[in-house]
Amino acid sequence: MASRSRSYTQLLGLLSFIFLLFTTSTTAVRVGVILHKPSAPTLPVFREAPAFRNGDQCEADKIHIAMTLDTNYLRGTMAAVLSLLQHSTCPENLSFHFLSLPHFENELFSSIKSTFPYLNFKIYTFDPNLVRSKISKSIRQALDQPLNYARIYLADIIPTSVDRIIYLDSDLVVVDDIEKLWHVEMEGKVVAAPEYCHANFTYYFTKAFWSDPELVKVLEGKRPCYFNTGVMVVDVGKWRRGMYTQKVEEWMTVQKQKRIYHLGSLPPFLLIFAGDIKAVDHRWNQHGLGGDNFEGKCRTLHPGPISLLHWSGKGKPWLRLDSRRPCIVDHLWAPYDLYRSSRHSLEE
Repeated sequence: MASRSRSYTQLLGLLSFIFLLFTTSTTAVRVGVILHKPSAPTLPVFREAPAFRNGDQCEADKIHIAMTLDTNYLRGTMAAVLSLLQHSTCPENLSFHFLSLPHFENELFSSIKSTFPYLNFKIYTFDPNLVRSKISKSIRQALDQPLNYARIYLADIIPTSVDRIIYLDSDLVVVDDIEKLWHVEMEGKVVAAPEYCHANFTYYFTKAFWSDPELVKVLEGKRPCYFNTGVMVVDVGKWRRGMYTQKVEEWMTVQKQKRIYHLGSLPPFLLIFAGDIKAVDHRWNQHGLGGDNFEGKCRTLHPGPISLLHWSGKGKPWLRLDSRRPCIVDHLWAPYDLYRSSRHSLEE
């Protein structure tokens, strides 16, 4: 009887030990999943672009261009880079500064390097925590992504040796020599961009803004005009000295408290710079080709010469082409599409 009791005791002890091992292993696995680095996205595969070389008349002057690397817009970025190189007289002078979110730099670097083996570029990590708590919900989810706000911190991220830079969105193509825009005379201004004084400026802000006598003082003595922040030449030195990053953040704080606008990162730029930028020719931002922010309906080109086509708005050309419901203007983007599976690009 004592022997049988001892056997039961030993069996219970063995079962307890096995149970302890099982629960400990399971806990370790769960902790591992929680702490695991975010998995890398599956990036599109692109064809290798041709090599573009400088002409004989080119000097060594660098043209600095900044763009973001959003994995959802990478196809657009690749098309934009190809268009810049293809239409540049001195393509080897272009120096690209790409901003990306953490964890994906290696995959993005490999994708760019394999597509543009000769490209002069560097990828900088943008910390989304800089803006995550400052972002207010806008009218379109894409406008609320932290990377959409990276342009605010550009001057703090790129090397201090860079004193001028062209910021470009990823949903555009350039059909002229970008050097022409690079050499625009800033006339002491911090930002140069096409401005549109016929646009209804009041549309970009809420009644809470226009009814507040203290807030509207920011526009006193100005003739504020709309401009699109997807194409800007920025005097980085003046931006740093003027502490404009902090000024934008201050307006984002006001937005959190009073809801004075609806359009993501654009309105703070308008409040600070509208009426005080160097206006450049409209040909450098044929914007709005993606339609409005709700439906993305097709739009036609504005009359006049064109140096840059910009699909700002909800509709993106690669998505409309893939859905087989493209707008006419989307066919102007298609020749720059390096996506390997695209049916719309030129044959290899």
